[in-house]
Amino acid sequence: MGPQTASLGHGAAVPGATACRHCGAPLELTVVDLGKSPLCQTVLTTEQLEQEEAFYPLHARACQKCWLVQIAEFVPPEDIFTEYAYFSAYSDSWVEHARRYADDMIERLALGHDSLVVEVASNDGYLLQHFLPHGIPVLGVEPALNVAEAAVARGVETLTEFFGTELGRRMAEERGPADLVLGNNVLAQVPDINDFVAGVAALLAPAGTATFEFPHLAKLIEHLEYDTIYHEHFSYFSLHSIQSIFGAQGLALVDVEELPSHGGSLRVFLQHADAGVEPSAAVADVLTREDEQGMRDPATYERFAEGVRESKRALLELLIGLRREGKHVVGYGAPGKGNTLLNYCGIRTDFLDYTVDRNPYKQGKHTPGTHIPIHEPEKIAETKPDVIVILPWNLAREIAAQLAYTADWGAQLVVPIPTARVLDR
Repeated sequence: MGPQTASLGHGAAVPGATACRHCGAPLELTVVDLGKSPLCQTVLTTEQLEQEEAFYPLHARACQKCWLVQIAEFVPPEDIFTEYAYFSAYSDSWVEHARRYADDMIERLALGHDSLVVEVASNDGYLLQHFLPHGIPVLGVEPALNVAEAAVARGVETLTEFFGTELGRRMAEERGPADLVLGNNVLAQVPDINDFVAGVAALLAPAGTATFEFPHLAKLIEHLEYDTIYHEHFSYFSLHSIQSIFGAQGLALVDVEELPSHGGSLRVFLQHADAGVEPSAAVADVLTREDEQGMRDPATYERFAEGVRESKRALLELLIGLRREGKHVVGYGAPGKGNTLLNYCGIRTDFLDYTVDRNPYKQGKHTPGTHIPIHEPEKIAETKPDVIVILPWNLAREIAAQLAYTADWGAQLVVPIPTARVLDR
């Protein structure tokens, strides 16, 4: 995700749950119903194509008390995240994003040899590796065993456990409190969000700082980013909901930064409330703009649902037209968001002959539900398709640069969200 990294919270599955996972209020407001889909961060072998495949409801609802947008937990995190198909280091731009973050935090928090930096959902060590040359102690927490192995190979010490209150307390006792606790694109993947945040509070040093990055719900709504809704993402956050969730565990929101990553994200800074740190002006500014956008107005979500349906129609119209013209159409990437889009829109090999991905773990396999073959990127040069649909549209600029050579035979690049369009090359 971007890195949709492994979940670090756990809780019992509650099929069809209709109570808010944070405050317990009834969930009666539909945000969007995307039908049923398979688990989106999975890939299928050729043998599995002939086996039964599980599909689960993908119905996002909003809590009208704390305004947390969420889907029900149908599958325990252990079934999703013990072996995981996403490796952050395969995105060059995301690794560079992580390097800049590390440099900024070292300067902002005056981190040194006596500090401790802990990342929950540390994935393959793509971020913590940037602290090592500075001699700053780091510790990752990553329950996906296959991904954690890649982190250890980078020299990043990693615990392969699910994070929550118990582990946060144990880490603080055994390793000492952390000066910086961070998590990028993990909050969405935590079903027991209250237990997870309590663990952060237990681990964080009295004067420490916690930072979390997550796609901003306001941008998801504004730009029709419905494909970022999938089963591995249990929750979708506004700054209002973040303030409520962390505040309930004694952590105060002290600053926020708006980032372009993943279609528009927030990076929040939190400290213990009893530290008495006054929030920056940016916090009030974002909260005000959320209200102006209608993030606590049911009508906003009704408009979003119809916008999603129209986005689907536009993409199918484009693909139908291209196919009827005899165009050879393929995909680029096999991200989780792409699988939501493919399943919701009913796009299979009748529209995309294949897709490609830089991750060797996915190559030679097939997309879940839609069974589109996944090849290595070199397949594009071999077959010279007329049209390439960029499924990880949040990395469109990076991918367009990688595909610059396809202009030699006049290939068109298509981005499907918010409305399907051909990129100007």
